[in-house]
Amino acid sequence: MRLLDRYLLREFLVPLGYCLCGFLIFWIASELFSNLHQLQDKHLQALDIAEYYLFRIPEFLPIVLPVSLLLALLYALTNHARHNELTAIRAAGVSLWRLSLPYFAVGAAAALCLFALDEFCAPLTSELAAQVLDRHVQRPVDAPDRDAVKKLDFQNARQARNWHIGIYHRKTGDMYSVLVIWRLPDGTWRQLIADRARWTNGVWTFYGVTEIRQSDSPNGLPVRVQYAELAEPGFSETPDEIKSEISISERFAHQARTKGADLPLTDIANYLRLNPDVKGALRSWLLTKFNGRFASPFTCVVVIVIGVPFAAASGRRNVFVGVAASITIFFVYFLLQQFGLAFGEVGRVPAWLAAWLPNLAFSLAGFWMMSRVR
Repeated sequence: MRLLDRYLLREFLVPLGYCLCGFLIFWIASELFSNLHQLQDKHLQALDIAEYYLFRIPEFLPIVLPVSLLLALLYALTNHARHNELTAIRAAGVSLWRLSLPYFAVGAAAALCLFALDEFCAPLTSELAAQVLDRHVQRPVDAPDRDAVKKLDFQNARQARNWHIGIYHRKTGDMYSVLVIWRLPDGTWRQLIADRARWTNGVWTFYGVTEIRQSDSPNGLPVRVQYAELAEPGFSETPDEIKSEISISERFAHQARTKGADLPLTDIANYLRLNPDVKGALRSWLLTKFNGRFASPFTCVVVIVIGVPFAAASGRRNVFVGVAASITIFFVYFLLQQFGLAFGEVGRVPAWLAAWLPNLAFSLAGFWMMSRVR
């Protein structure tokens, strides 16, 4: 069977490479034409534009890779069927499930690669693409620092601690005009007022600090103590968690205008860990995003499930029929996916169902079609 598997893989991977390159070129070209005026306004040269779209490739792959897999699979199997190779293979006692094993292996490998790219590469390359986009833009000397976030309110609901930060720098994690208020396990409250704070060796260190504690006596005045420098190893919040808070707040507030890579799982997990009681629209939006991060790469396996029986039953249809069928199937899938995510993010349907609905529907249809192939 190894010889057969190698043959099927070779006949599948070659058109997959062509389809992937073709769809990437098509997608980049369509993006380029729609954004040409913006790129000209940014004074980008040809090399800058090429670098910009090179960094944006991981953003395109969640759409381009599944449709390339489907088209390459339909082409390969239709080609086998036209030359009666599928009939000969199955007459030799090879079941359709066993014949499909190399294709499922490629689909699973593509899903894992897509998940890794989407989770680890896409957020970074999206930031690099944004830097390339603004490379030639002259900013005024007095323009605000884009990495600086003003008037940031950050809450750690799990430990009942609230941060009010005048200015926070995303890259360095430095804070200015800091106020931290929290409640201790014994029920008393405490607050720190600091000129600035810095994350050093895994500990928040505050500078120019005024510490205010609740008095032990019921009617006593609060106790005020001043420090030039004060380290707080008990604070579990990290700069990454604060960046997650900023990212999620900005994305949720500007959903319609958000572009670039989607939220990484680490950002969502950090936010939900610090705010376990978040409710309403924000919770529905976060949980739908969280489930969608797993469901989206699984599309690479679903297209194999739906593509194998469709192509195997197609007989001697023209190859162009397979092209049209792959585009139609993926269009219906994409439409169902977008409707599901939209309803899930507003809380109309459960988050897991919204994210996994197209995968479940097409997988069940594929298994049913597979059982009907003779």
